[in-house]
Amino acid sequence: MIHITRDAIDPAALLAEFSAGRTETGAIASFTGLTRGAGDGGPVALLTLDAYPGFTETVMAEIEAEAEARFEVQDILAIHRWGPISVGEPIIFVAVAATHRRAAFEAVDYLMDQFKTRAPFWKKEEGPDGVRWIEPRAQDHQDLARWAPETPDR
Repeated sequence: MIHITRDAIDPAALLAEFSAGRTETGAIASFTGLTRGAGDGGPVALLTLDAYPGFTETVMAEIEAEAEARFEVQDILAIHRWGPISVGEPIIFVAVAATHRRAAFEAVDYLMDQFKTRAPFWKKEEGPDGVRWIEPRAQDHQDLARWAPETPDR
């Protein structure tokens, strides 16, 4: 399930709910992304993410479907905040249930690399030096590239 929200995220409650009653699940891997107090451009006081509900969720759902096709997973939950987010607050929570741990770990890693670069969010950091818009970094693109299909010249 994919959902974007302007409300605060409670990772512990989400993980407890996602984990409940899973008698056939052997592993649940999760990731919680937090707002850092410093970005590449300096100190950060506030992060604001803009999104277009519907469109953003559609792209994220396509990424979710790719992960389900690529890894042997039982279920996926991804909750992503948008709007103003204070330093230290969760931005995203992703959990994957699978029969075995490797599939759960890899699916979470894949989802985060894809969401970080492909999900349509527009990020703005505010700090003592003013406002700056944030684009995916070179490392984000390198992380994404490792999931590309192998080609003969790779």
